[in-house]
Amino acid sequence: MNEYAAYLGIDWADTKHDLCLLDATSGQKTHLVIKHTPEAIAEYVTSLRVRYPGRQIAVGLEQSRGPLLFALLQYDFLVLFPINPTTLARYREAFSPSRAKDDPSDAEYAAELLQQHRDRLKAWRPDDEQTRTLRYLVEHRRRLIGDRTRISNRLTSLLKCYFPQVLSWFPDIRTELVCDFLLRWPTLTEVQPVKRATLLKFFREHHSMRSDTLEKRVTAIKQSLPLTTDRAVINSSVLLSKALAAQMKTTIAAISQFDREIQKLCAAHPDFPLFQSLPGAGQVFASRLLAVMGSDRGRWTTADELACLSGIAPVMERSGKSVWIRWRYFCPKFMRQCFHEFAAESVRHSFWARAYYEQQLVRGKKHQAAARALAYKWIRIIWKCWLTRTPYDEVKYLEALRKKGSSLLAFAAAKAKTS
Repeated sequence: MNEYAAYLGIDWADTKHDLCLLDATSGQKTHLVIKHTPEAIAEYVTSLRVRYPGRQIAVGLEQSRGPLLFALLQYDFLVLFPINPTTLARYREAFSPSRAKDDPSDAEYAAELLQQHRDRLKAWRPDDEQTRTLRYLVEHRRRLIGDRTRISNRLTSLLKCYFPQVLSWFPDIRTELVCDFLLRWPTLTEVQPVKRATLLKFFREHHSMRSDTLEKRVTAIKQSLPLTTDRAVINSSVLLSKALAAQMKTTIAAISQFDREIQKLCAAHPDFPLFQSLPGAGQVFASRLLAVMGSDRGRWTTADELACLSGIAPVMERSGKSVWIRWRYFCPKFMRQCFHEFAAESVRHSFWARAYYEQQLVRGKKHQAAARALAYKWIRIIWKCWLTRTPYDEVKYLEALRKKGSSLLAFAAAKAKTS
């Protein structure tokens, strides 16, 4: 008896989905189009349960996340196989050299690919609810950080054009203090007539308490000269600066709310102390690494498999006598980002990580390449700690390097003598 009763290929879209059901016993193919509504999806899946009672159905679709996958997760007899869009495209081109493309045929190719090569595809097994919630939260938070950076860059560029003093009065404009300041006094001519006591009260209400800093700031406000008096520039810039300040304030508040929710989940997660033991991980990177690693210890059989999936491991290409190495283009971007950014941060907190990073720079690599090479080393360590549920210990790792006679320690010692 076949492992699966049928193979279901899905070519998904926003409003409708093209389906191809391939019966494992008879080989019969059935094509169908359903609307992307909860009712239509539930009706079709229920008909499959009635048609194949007590049997599992393999489902191939070009996504590892999204509304359709979320809708199918609630049905335990469906085994989901996310298919890389590039894989399906190459499979389609093998049988359609003209590169003709149609949604029903793509669904059929997905079903055939799943039937013929499912040994090369991995079924998607979701983590527990706690870990999945954390994964979505940290991903959303990272996007908000990107939004904050984008708004900050636009606001900085705008202030340079009509009110550059703000950038020197405040070391960081990504704060609620600066947002409220611009919303209340968006121009130099509006803030200069304000009484000294009013300004000091405003700053103290925003937790700016250092007397010397406040005195310098207030004095600078009173003595500054406007960059421009062109009302066309000033009036238009004021409207945009207020809009950007309001967006920045909302984004800052949202990030703080996400941080609180993430902290609650991490405090209750049994694996969090393991990732918190990593040097420089802190709350942010520990939660992100926990989310991307997940709770299923059988997901990756080797550290190399994890390194390849994350996009950290390089790709080697050979053709005749030519061999070249490049970085991996197609991978989960958030996962690669987590390992890469953590590796860059660990340079400030780990002795061997700093030595390895500097060694890569000496060899001629730029910062990004050096950080990526360090991330490749960290992945092997993190995978082993995660697999064995063992917190990281810097002293033990350095002792292991010493016993192996690692050249890294010799490099660090030589650099210490010359510095």
